Amino acid sequence: MKSYEKEAVDIAVSWNDDGFNKRNKDICANLLNYPHIRLWKNKFSIFNNKKDFLDGFDKQTENLKKEGWSHTVTLSIKVVQSDANKVHLLLHQSRRNNKDIEYHNFHTLWIMTKIEGKWGIQFRSSFLEKASQTKNIL
Repeated sequence: MKSYEKEAVDIAVSWNDDGFNKRNKDICANLLNYPHIRLWKNKFSIFNNKKDFLDGFDKQTENLKKEGWSHTVTLSIKVVQSDANKVHLLLHQSRRNNKDIEYHNFHTLWIMTKIEGKWGIQFRSSFLEKASQTKNIL
């Protein structure tokens, strides 16, 4: 694995483990690059800035709790394409309840970009069927 691929993978892991799973909004927001685009159920959500992203964070937390979510396990991460400033990652993820029982298994494509020396998640597209965060839907 090339050094820039490892940097991108490390950001993805940190976003999930330190941000998303701990519901730490600052970590999640700071590990994105903006505008951040999310493709979910064939609709694009555009988060133009950190405020846009944070606006829906608590609502997503409520929806995750309603579906019985406790945490998301990243089962694998594969680098699909890369160069020194952009890395495409294919993640295989598993949403689990508080007994660590999987209730949703899905794949997601993340595009990681390095902008002004900072790696961040620029784009996410998944086959997720459960709770997701949306904003400025196109």
